[in-house]
Amino acid sequence: MKLGLREANQRFSKAINAVRAGKEVILTDRGQPIAVITPLKQEDTLDATLKRMAAEGLITLPSRKGQLPRFEPIRIKGKPLSQTIIEDRDDRF
Repeated sequence: MKLGLREANQRFSKAINAVRAGKEVILTDRGQPIAVITPLKQEDTLDATLKRMAAEGLITLPSRKGQLPRFEPIRIKGKPLSQTIIEDRDDRF
């Protein structure tokens, strides 16, 4: 779709509706193309979003694919850690 600058200024909603419909809008000045308005590409997939976040340094992608190993708690002798913390707090007051 081509629009002159004056028409694009007067009917901006027409240009935006065309972009929302997935069309490119070419803006012209005296018949010469000067700019293009294009719709943004949507990255709907989870993989694309994760790759983008990794490229921005927000996350680190895993080095392997698949399930994580099952978490097994480590059993230790003695009283529970929660009891040790409670006793330590009681000693402060």
